[in-house]
This record gives sequence, structure tokens and C-alpha cells, in this order.
Amino acid sequence: MAKKHISYSEFRNWKICPYYRHLTYDKRINVFEGNIYTAFGKALHEVCEKTLIHPKKFTGIPQIKDFFKENFMKELKKLPELDVEHLKKDNLSKWVKSAEEIIPEIYVALRNQFGKNFKIQKNVLAAEEILMEPIGTFNKKPMKFKGFIDLVVADEENNKIHLIDWKTCSWGWNSKKKSDTLIAQQLVFYKYFYCKKHGIDPSNVETYFALLKRTAKVENVEIFRTTSGEKKINNSLSLLERSVINIERGVAIKNRLSCKYCKFYQTENCK
Repeated sequence: MAKKHISYSEFRNWKICPYYRHLTYDKRINVFEGNIYTAFGKALHEVCEKTLIHPKKFTGIPQIKDFFKENFMKELKKLPELDVEHLKKDNLSKWVKSAEEIIPEIYVALRNQFGKNFKIQKNVLAAEEILMEPIGTFNKKPMKFKGFIDLVVADEENNKIHLIDWKTCSWGWNSKKKSDTLIAQQLVFYKYFYCKKHGIDPSNVETYFALLKRTAKVENVEIFRTTSGEKKINNSLSLLERSVINIERGVAIKNRLSCKYCKFYQTENCK
């Protein structure tokens, strides 16, 4: 079947190691089926999406916390080889408590970032907005970029659109990770293709990561802006096009520098 789209995740895997991308996307080999960290993250993402796009369905923080617990348990049940003893060892009450501390701060952080006049019903344009926009034609095949923007916020006062991506983490990100080019490229792509989809001037769109911190003593939610100017957009698009060309040609060279941290390292799939 002809390849029709590429996501940021696939691009990131190609950038780290083309052969790793080949194993996970072409061969469909996946040795990771999720864990309690991914279950926690998915449940919190569900809270952010549903409560911000449908605020009238939630009467207050207690109801939102219950909504998290419900989704957390659903995600836990999807995990492989999950049993009662495993749940006990992971001390679920600790995870639930972390979420209960994070949830109220989500809405406080949004107001702090976008002003005291920020209102969910007024300023939130979309949550989990899908992108499926043309990149170009490669080897006579049209290709699209696929993505989901976690939150789109309108700032009518300053004529700005803000794109936000939620990231669950432990205590936060250090300065090196915050300035990591590969991580930032996710929002660079989102900005470019969002503007392309809606016909918006990129200079009127700003991008942010929002960290939802499980173990932070203070500032459980941190929103920080990432730069996504014309130069970054052009450089990122050039790399994206290169990745598509190589993927279409079946080029899957191993990046030996990334082997040590790869889940396929010294397995039968990659020797």
C-alpha cells in the first residue's frame, strides 16, 4: 500500500535512526505496549481535551478529578500483563494524588499565560485539532503531514493564535531539553501546517509546550513559549522532505550512535 502521510513521531524516529523507523513503521515491530507513565499521560491529556473544549459538561474541579480517575483506570486496564499485585506495587494513590495536584493548576496556568481575561468558552478554539495537510509529491505520490494539536487558543486582543502541546513529565525539563531542536520541530510543523490549513499569516501564530509535572513540589504546570520563525520553519521542512524522499526510496541506514538507547539494541531485529 502506498504511503499517504507522515507524522511528527515518524519523522522523529527517522531522524534518530532511519532503521529504527523502518522496523517500527514498515515492519510494524513494536516491543513497547505502554506502562503506567503512558497511562497517566493519556488520562491527563483526556482531561485537558474534554474539559477545555466542553467546559459546560464539567461543573467543577471535583468532577474533573473523577473524570481523570475514570480514564486512568481505563488506560491501566489496556496495559499488558496487568494484575492486582502490579497495581499495588505502583501505589496508584500516589499517581492519582499527583493528578489531583496538577488539574487545578492547568486552568490557573492558562490564565497566567494568556491574561486574567482568558475564558475557556471564549478563547479556546479547538482541542486535538487534526492536521492532514499536503507536503508535496514524492516519487509521483502525494504525501501529507498528519498531526493533532492539543490546544488552540485565540487572543483577539493581540490578534494572535497560540498552539499548545501538553507534555507529562516528572519534575520538568532542563534548559537543554527546552532548547532541543528535534523536540521543538513538532511545534514548528504544527504551526506551519496549521497556518496552511486555515490560511493564516505565520507571524500571528505562537507555539508553546505545557509541562504537566508529576513530582514537582511547586509549579505543577509550566507553560513556555518556543520560537518557530521563518528560518526554523524552512530548515524543518527541508528535513521533513528529505525524510519522505528517503523513506519512499526505502533507504534505512542504521544510526550506530543511537544504538545504546534503542529498544531493538542487540535483539534479533537489529544485530
